[in-house]
Amino acid sequence: MLNVALTGNVGSGKSTVADVLVRLLESRGIASVVVPMDGFHLSQAELERQGLADRKGAPESFDGLGYAELLDRVRSSPEESVSAPAYDRTVEEVVDGAVEVAAGTAVVITEGNYLLLDGEPWCRVAPLLDLSCAVEVDGDVRLSRLIDRHVFFGRSPEDARAWVDRVDEPNAALVRNSMHGADVAIRLA
Repeated sequence: MLNVALTGNVGSGKSTVADVLVRLLESRGIASVVVPMDGFHLSQAELERQGLADRKGAPESFDGLGYAELLDRVRSSPEESVSAPAYDRTVEEVVDGAVEVAAGTAVVITEGNYLLLDGEPWCRVAPLLDLSCAVEVDGDVRLSRLIDRHVFFGRSPEDARAWVDRVDEPNAALVRNSMHGADVAIRLA
């Protein structure tokens, strides 16, 4: 089994690249699946309990250790089927068991912002990867995508821009500082 990671800032196109890679691999008869880091968002109730609801999307708003443990399980037991969670943006919650990594899957593509961060628990992810790719896009394009995404899921344009400035952009700085560790850079137009 090959573990391929796509990392980059929110709005950079990681999910799109992951979907294209899976379709390409599947068209060549190579069993593959996407395991998104977003499936490890803490629940809204837990975010509120910890005082993180206003910073949802920051590294500490994820179960990074659970994510690393799942990647380790998938890597160390390729003959087993493993279920993974996914994030549903329409309800802003995790859906347990939404992704199945079937026994014999040849390529697991995992995508997320914090895959190459140095600190705990994120530093446990990189050793589980066979290839890491940093997905990059022009900053203005990324910001426009982010604002549009937040508006699509119910925020006003003003609230969307405020969220991007207050939450997404500080997280983007962390991600930018970690992407130097990627094996490959993918620059999208």
